[in-house]
Amino acid sequence: MRNEAETRAELVDPKLRESGWTDKMIVRERYITKGMIINESGDRLPPRKPDYILYYPDKSGVPLAVIEAEPESKSHLAGMQQAKEYMKMLGVPFAYSTNGHKIEEYDDFHKIQRTIDRFPSPEELWRRYVECKELRQIPESRIEDPLLYPYYPFPDKPIRYYQEVAVKNAIEAILKGQKRILLTMATGSGKTYVAFQIAWKLYKTRKIRRILYLVDRIFLRRQAHDAFYPFGNAREELVGAERIPKHKDIYFATYQTLYTEKDGKRVYEHFDPDFFDMVIIDECHRSGWRRWHDILRYFSNAIHLGLTATPKRDDNIDTYAYFGKPVYDYPMRQGIEDGFLAPCEIIRVFTNIDKAGVLSITEVKSQGAKIEVPPGVELKECYTVEEFEREITLPDRTKRICEHLARILESTGPKGKTAIFCVTQTHAAEVAKELNNRFGPIFKVSNYAVRVVTDEPYAHEVLKEFRDSEKEFPVVTTTVDLLSTGVDIPPVRNIVFLKHINSKVVFHQIIGRGTRIDENSRKYMFRIIDYTNATRLFDEWDLPGTGKRPEGPSDWYLSCKVIDAETGQAIPNVSVVVIVTPSKPIHTRTDDNGSLLLKDMPRGSVKIDIAASGYKRKETTVPTFPDPDRSVVISLEREIKERKELVRAENVTVYIAEEGIVKVNALGNELREAEYIEYCRNGLIKRITTLDDLKRIWRDRNKRRKFKEELKNMGIDLGVLSKLLKRPDVDEFDLIAHLLFKAPIISRDERARALLDMKREFLEKYGPQAREVIMELVDRYRMAGVDEVTDPMVFRTPPFDKWGYLKGVIELFGGIDALKEAINEIEQGLYPEFGGGVI
Repeated sequence: MRNEAETRAELVDPKLRESGWTDKMIVRERYITKGMIINESGDRLPPRKPDYILYYPDKSGVPLAVIEAEPESKSHLAGMQQAKEYMKMLGVPFAYSTNGHKIEEYDDFHKIQRTIDRFPSPEELWRRYVECKELRQIPESRIEDPLLYPYYPFPDKPIRYYQEVAVKNAIEAILKGQKRILLTMATGSGKTYVAFQIAWKLYKTRKIRRILYLVDRIFLRRQAHDAFYPFGNAREELVGAERIPKHKDIYFATYQTLYTEKDGKRVYEHFDPDFFDMVIIDECHRSGWRRWHDILRYFSNAIHLGLTATPKRDDNIDTYAYFGKPVYDYPMRQGIEDGFLAPCEIIRVFTNIDKAGVLSITEVKSQGAKIEVPPGVELKECYTVEEFEREITLPDRTKRICEHLARILESTGPKGKTAIFCVTQTHAAEVAKELNNRFGPIFKVSNYAVRVVTDEPYAHEVLKEFRDSEKEFPVVTTTVDLLSTGVDIPPVRNIVFLKHINSKVVFHQIIGRGTRIDENSRKYMFRIIDYTNATRLFDEWDLPGTGKRPEGPSDWYLSCKVIDAETGQAIPNVSVVVIVTPSKPIHTRTDDNGSLLLKDMPRGSVKIDIAASGYKRKETTVPTFPDPDRSVVISLEREIKERKELVRAENVTVYIAEEGIVKVNALGNELREAEYIEYCRNGLIKRITTLDDLKRIWRDRNKRRKFKEELKNMGIDLGVLSKLLKRPDVDEFDLIAHLLFKAPIISRDERARALLDMKREFLEKYGPQAREVIMELVDRYRMAGVDEVTDPMVFRTPPFDKWGYLKGVIELFGGIDALKEAINEIEQGLYPEFGGGVI
C-alpha cells in the first residue's frame, strides 16, 4: 500500500491532470502559517500546510479549493475535517479529501458533501464559483478582471493567506456593487499592504482611476505614500491649501488638511464630487466617522474602503453602523496563533497610592509632604488617580515608578526598545529624564530615553531612529499619544502604561505597537508593563459591542444654547455633530447667539458631540421636545493648555504595593491549553474543597476580591480560563463551580435577565434616572462581571458623566447609603442561590 507521499505522486496528481489541472494552477504543501511562537527565543509550534491548493486560472489568480490526501490504506473521508479547516482559513468554497481512489467533495456554497469519481475541471469549478458568488457581471478577459489580475510582487513581502482572502472578499463586494467596504485586521497584519493590493488590482483593470487615501496624522500619510511606491509618479501628497494639484491619480491626505479653507471653501470642495472613484479611510475607528463623514458625504459616489484594527465595540459602534459588517475579519488572536504576531507577557504593578485610588492631601501633609499650590489654583482635599499629573504632579511617584521600571529593564535587557505612554508632555519629559539619569552614564549616551511628542521639533527624526532595528539608541521613547496608532515600530519589546485609559479601542491600538515580530532584532515576544490597570481592558478583546438605532417617529425638536461655563456668555459658531443614527450624523453649527434649532428629531433624546476653539470637546445626550420653544443650555469648559500650573506634592511616601506577572499567548498562557486548564483546576482545588466554600468566599465582597488577587498571583487568570473553555460570557462564580463541581453553566446575561425579572418591585421604587443608572450597572455586569458593579471606580467612566459621576449618582439615589443599598440589592439579585447573604 502506498504512503501519503506516494499516494499524492502516483494517484492524486494523475487524477488532477486528467481533469485539466496543470502545475501552474496547483500549489503543493505551501506553508500558510508560520507556527505560533512559544518562547522569547522564537521557537515555534509546527506551521500549517494544505497538501494542495487549486487556483484559477493559475497561481496568481483566485484560490478555489483545497485537497487533503491520505495514505492509500486510509478511508477517503479521513482528511475531510482538516480540509474543511483549511477551506475556512483560505476562504475557498470547495474542500476535497482523497486516498487516491475515491474522492470526497464538500461544497460550502450549498453545505453538501458527496463522493465523486473525478475532480471537477478548472472551468467547472470557476463557473460554480462565479454563479454562487453572484459575480456574473465580471469581465471575461483576465486583463480586465480585478479578481484574476496578478498581485504586485513585492520581493520582501510575499502575500499571506489571510491577506489574499481580504483582497478577494473586498473586490468581490465591489464587483457586486457594494459601496461601503470594511476590513477589520489586527495591528501588524498588513492593512496598508492589503489596501494597496486592492487598489492595484482595481487600478490596473481600469475599474477605478483616482483614489484618495485618508488618514488623521502626517506620518501616517507619509507611511501610506511610501507603501504605494509601485504607483510611481501617479502619487501625490496633499500637504496644505496653498497647492491643490489635480493631475495625479493617487492622493494621500490628512482629514485636517482637507478641512482647511481656501477661497471660502474646504480643500476637498475644490475637487469635483465625482473626482475620486475610491476613498480609503485608514484607522477609521478613531471616532473617525465624525471626522471624515463630511468628506465621504461629499464624495458619495466613490467606493468607501474602511480599514480598522479594532473589533466591534461600544466605543466604535458608529464605524460599523456606517460600513456594515466587515467583509473580512482577522483578529489579533488568530494572528498570534498563526505565528504572524508576537505573544506577550503582562506585568501589572501598583504603587500604594495607585492601589488606594486616591491621594488625601490632609493625610500626606501629616506624613511630612510638602504641598506647593500655584497662584490662582484651588487646592482640593483629594485627588484621584486619573488626576495624577493632570491636576497634581507627584515627583516621588514618578521617581519610584521609574526606579521599578529600570529594574525590569535591567533584568529583561536594558537595550530592549521601550515605548512609554505618559499623561502629559511634561510628564513624558520627567520620565525621560529619570531613565536617562539611570542608564545614560552606564551606556555613556545622552539619548537613552527621548521624548516623542508634538512639541518636539524633531520628533519624527527621533522616531525614525527609534524604529530602526539596527540602531541601539534611543532605547526608550516617552510619549502621550503620538505612537498610539498606525506607527510601525517592529523592534519595540516593552509597552509601558503610565497614563489611565478607559477606551478599549485606544488600549488595543497601543498594544498593537508591540505585536509585530522583528527578525532583525530577534524580537519574538513583547511585554506590557502596566502601572495604571490599563490591561483590565485586554480581557474583553473578543466581546462585541451593541448598538441600536432610535425607534419610533422623528417629529420632535432639538433646541439648545451653548455657553461658556465660566462667564455664561453664548459661544457662537460652535461645531455640533448630532448623532441621530450612527451612519448619518448631522454636522451643523450654532448661530451668533450660540443657539441651535433642529426639527425632525427622534422623540426622547439624541447624542451630540460639541467642539469649539479654546474649549474642551464635549459629548453628551440632550433631550428633544415636542415644540421648538423648550430648550436646554449646554456649558463648555475652557480648554486648559498643558502648560498650566499644577499642584506639586513632594516627600510623599510611595512604594510598590503589588506586582503580578502573567505570560500570555494565543491560548492565554505559556502553558498549552489543556495544561493551563488543568493547572487552574489544581490551583483552585487547593483553595476550595466544596461548593459551599466557594459560596462563602463569593458572597463576601472583600473575601472575593482577596481570593481573586491570590489567584492572579498564582498565575490563574479567570478571564483567560473562560476563553479557553469557550465561555467568555459566563460569570466567574459559575465558571469555577462548573470546573470543580460540574455545576451547570449560567451566563452573565441569564443572571442579569433573572435579576430584572425577579426584582421588578426593586426597580420601580426608584425614579427614571436612578433606574437608568441601575440598568447601566446591570449592563456592565453583562460585559465584565460583578466586580464592575461593586467597584466605585465605575462611576468615573461614561455614561455616568451625564449624571455628574459619583457625586451626581449619589444625589439621584438620595444619599450614599441608598446607593450602597441599591448596589447590594443588585448583587443579591444576581446570586439568588446565596439566600440574600451578599454584602
